[in-house]
Amino acid sequence: MAENNSRLTPEELAALTQGLSDTSGAEEIEARPVEFAELTGPAVPRPGQTAGVDFLWDVPMDVEVVLGTSALAVHDVLEMGPGSVVELDRAYGEPVDVFLNGRIVARGEVVIVGEQFGVKITEILASVKEMAGPEPGPSNH
Repeated sequence: MAENNSRLTPEELAALTQGLSDTSGAEEIEARPVEFAELTGPAVPRPGQTAGVDFLWDVPMDVEVVLGTSALAVHDVLEMGPGSVVELDRAYGEPVDVFLNGRIVARGEVVIVGEQFGVKITEILASVKEMAGPEPGPSNH
């Protein structure tokens, strides 16, 4: 039976790679670092783009207000029913956390507005730049 050998012999390999290593006729390429001029002056908006953030004013954002949190064992959750009380990690009168798109941005006090709850902001925790970064909020743990 003839042996099927799919490997190349050294002579076949040399014949195949002969043209690859011969660079005598190739152009020599010079590589050098690029130097950019420093940009000065005001930024110019692209066509159709407002110079400020006015175009973002109507973008909807998720706002969550967290009164407190609690960690419960599965058996405690399964035993819950009407009238059960879940103790939170906040004392009465402590500020609530205000989350914007999952990131804590402020604290405030709970108020009544007409027939609904509201939050009166008492402390801003994040600047606009900080609000853009990812930080898990109450529903992103």
